[in-house]
Amino acid sequence: MTTTATPPKAGAASRPRRSVRQRIENRDGLMMSAPITIIVVAIIIIPILWTVVLSFQEARYSDVARNGLFNPFTFDNYIDTLTAPGFWSSIMTTVIYTVATTAGSIIVGFIAALALRDAFPGRGAIRAAMLLPYVAPVVAAAYVWTVILDPQYGVINAVGTRFLGWDEPINFLGSAPSALITVIVFEIWRYFPFAFMFFAAALTGLNREIEEAALVDGASPLQKFWYVILPQMLPVIALLSLLRLVMTFNKFDDIYLLTGGAADTQVAAVRVYDQLVGSGNIGAASANAVVLAIILAIGLLAYTRFTARQEAK
Repeated sequence: MTTTATPPKAGAASRPRRSVRQRIENRDGLMMSAPITIIVVAIIIIPILWTVVLSFQEARYSDVARNGLFNPFTFDNYIDTLTAPGFWSSIMTTVIYTVATTAGSIIVGFIAALALRDAFPGRGAIRAAMLLPYVAPVVAAAYVWTVILDPQYGVINAVGTRFLGWDEPINFLGSAPSALITVIVFEIWRYFPFAFMFFAAALTGLNREIEEAALVDGASPLQKFWYVILPQMLPVIALLSLLRLVMTFNKFDDIYLLTGGAADTQVAAVRVYDQLVGSGNIGAASANAVVLAIILAIGLLAYTRFTARQEAK
């Protein structure tokens, strides 16, 4: 009686070899991603966790040398933050500032992109000039606006009192509500080129044949915009809204350079700075920052869910 040996299956023989190859590839991938992972942990994760730890401590600059960086944990910072007289007003100012500047910069950027969509002599120069507010240093831009709006020697007040019949100069940056309106206009002026670049790039990718067909069918320019162009721009508008909401909600430098947070322009970021630098209260500033981050996260979650439902319809 003869017996024949069954040859081993090809899969069984290659499985250990494949497993070794996968382990080598995984190890190489980990080695390649390790530097960026270390950088992210060192620059982002650790500071965030340390801010949360400090928010539960009665920590001040004057006490760090004596007590060190670790103190008994307490919830007093959060209680004081949520019950402070100016906290919720700063949150409301932040929301107004964020919504107004986000909507304004997107609308102005969209209008500018539509106006410069078709080629004409000098379009390139106008596009380049339109980017100047965005690329200019914020310190220089804020200084120019401060000089122009100065109530004593600013050109705006000079024109207003001489030609527009103003009874007296207006302190645009030193009185409410003109100060908040001014910083909102400044933010729109600075960041509408950011939206303009997105819309200009998106408009170049649209199919002009659809627009021409709509005009042939009798659509007016307004109908062409509303039913043809705008629906195709909604993803860009959603992305820009998300980016600008995050950028503006944490905005500090523009407002601080223009008003220092005075005249009802103290947004949440300026309040955190005042507590940290002005009062030296590290724990209270950290608690304010954590609460601000939670509010922003909740707002972004609600916004992303809303946009997801709108896209699913």
